[in-house]
Amino acid sequence: MGQGLWRVARNQQLQQQVFNDNFLNRENGRRFISTSSTNLNHRKQIQGGMDIYHLLKARRSKEEQGFINLEMLPPELSFAILSYLNATDLCLASCVWQDLANDELLWQGLCKSTWGHCSIYNKQTPPEFSFRNLYMQLDEGSLTFNANPQEGIEYFMSRGILDDSPKEISKFIFCTRTLNWKKLRIYLDERRDVLDELVTLHNFSNQFLPNALREFFRHIHAPEERGEYLETLITKFSHRFCACNPALTRELGLSTDAVYVLCYSLILLSIDLSSPHVKNKMSKREFIRNTRRAAQNISEDFVGHLYDNIYLIGHVAA
Repeated sequence: MGQGLWRVARNQQLQQQVFNDNFLNRENGRRFISTSSTNLNHRKQIQGGMDIYHLLKARRSKEEQGFINLEMLPPELSFAILSYLNATDLCLASCVWQDLANDELLWQGLCKSTWGHCSIYNKQTPPEFSFRNLYMQLDEGSLTFNANPQEGIEYFMSRGILDDSPKEISKFIFCTRTLNWKKLRIYLDERRDVLDELVTLHNFSNQFLPNALREFFRHIHAPEERGEYLETLITKFSHRFCACNPALTRELGLSTDAVYVLCYSLILLSIDLSSPHVKNKMSKREFIRNTRRAAQNISEDFVGHLYDNIYLIGHVAA
């Protein structure tokens, strides 16, 4: 009996010792994990602090260094960098790099990139001539033209920028993109001699008819309403297109009257396909039938290609 009680007490003592050992092991494991994570976070904080320190140090060094001094670069590289600036930015750059930003070659490039042709470009200029001043005059004259076309042209002539001839004025208009197209349309409607010279500057050789018409209306904008001015533009375009493509017109049997009819058909088709108010769009078969009814000598395939061009590319006078 005494031995049995002794064995029970001994077993309970062993179980309690095993429980205590397991508990201590778990606590030590938790402490180890906690200590390891704490050390890892500490290392991350130290590393993050080092990264931020280096970033702030690099940023501080860049701020102290500032923007690169263009005067320290080779002149060719400095001019190449400044050539990307517009007139406003170039004027601001002249406050820092006066000799570089006021260079005549830079301002000459700005003038000729905006106003491609001026009579003064081909003249002998006086020693005090400056392309920077010329740019200011061209800009002021363009603003004057956009308010009153006749006064704008007179401004250019009074300062010797343009010669008083239809050919020079037409070249100026053809190579300039700063003129308001509505004011330009009014001016060309009044100056038909300038309009004639402007049409002759276009080269439609080896161009498909709708593409040539788009290029024409890109320089000479079509009026918003059908009238005498639109008929004049299409007539002049038809003659110029046939003059630039004599072999093509002979091969297709095109005359100036036939090109005139096709141009009107292309304009009407462009309106029909692009207008949201037209619900029932003209089909290719309808276009071929209506066009060949007005111009019988034109082949069906050629008229079909005209329809495909408008359908895929879009309006000829947009």
